[in-house]
Amino acid sequence: MFRWGILSTAKIGREHVIPQLQDSENGVVTAIASRDHGRARALADRFGVPLAFASYEELLASPEVDGIYIPLPTSQHIEWSIKAAEAGKHVLCEKPISLRAGEIEPLIAARDANKVLVSEAFMVTYHPQWHKVRSLIAEGAIGRLRHVQGAFSYFNTDPANMRNDAALGGGGLPDIGVYPTVTTRFSTGCEPLRVQATVEMDPAFGTDRYASVKADFGAFEMSFYCSTQMAARQSMVFHGDDGFIEVTAPFNSGDYGHPTVTLESRGHDQATTFRFGGVRQYRLEAEAFVRKVGGSDDEVFTLEQSVLNQKFIDAVYRAASHDGWETV
Repeated sequence: MFRWGILSTAKIGREHVIPQLQDSENGVVTAIASRDHGRARALADRFGVPLAFASYEELLASPEVDGIYIPLPTSQHIEWSIKAAEAGKHVLCEKPISLRAGEIEPLIAARDANKVLVSEAFMVTYHPQWHKVRSLIAEGAIGRLRHVQGAFSYFNTDPANMRNDAALGGGGLPDIGVYPTVTTRFSTGCEPLRVQATVEMDPAFGTDRYASVKADFGAFEMSFYCSTQMAARQSMVFHGDDGFIEVTAPFNSGDYGHPTVTLESRGHDQATTFRFGGVRQYRLEAEAFVRKVGGSDDEVFTLEQSVLNQKFIDAVYRAASHDGWETV
């Protein structure tokens, strides 16, 4: 069994990832670290985890840990991913792994030098609904893909929430704008050439609270918006000349409805809906990661893919500063 260590007691770990790591078929959580030992011990006791450490450094030094899951604030992802790699630990780090594409290169170097697996935790790329979208597009089910449309929004104005703290890497594009970009790239195998964008900043928080993006992929166009201060919504549509694919609950299945993929024909005379009930995407992500560590040919999200996705987001910010197109 692969032995996981958790760096911090963050909410996403408590509520989503740790329970599914514990339920996975090839891994178990053996250690949790927090700068507050009481918080680490309490969370460890909650999930039956034997070890609780009062510092991240102690956990990285532990011989009882094979790999690290990092749900720290975004601004700390690169720093602690590099430290974990240098400690000889495999790393699964929450998205976004960085706020700038160029910052990922030192992590790639640390990964290669220490011969460990490091992956950004885009759980959506392990969900079977996205593998179905990719296969439908590849087999020509909607003919020529012409346009992708996406949306991801929620409402959060809590000043104590890290998503509203610019110093911690908060903002809509880093937190949720990365999902329309990564799922479009994953499903089509294509990269954006240039982008146009409008980004609205929150004057109190200094974070982006709304972004509207148009991207040119050469063979097709993409448009999406994301917001941290709009009514909650998730949607992705892939529109071709012979039909379209609509994905419900595309990113947080369960929280935004039941995950389905609906294939509609050109004339709306035929429709097929694929349902994906009971899927635990964090568990699938963890199991694929562990198998990859063991030498399997499982597809995991690579740091090279992380660079490409972050280049997309970087270009959006640049494009928002002027009218017209910005090259990715």
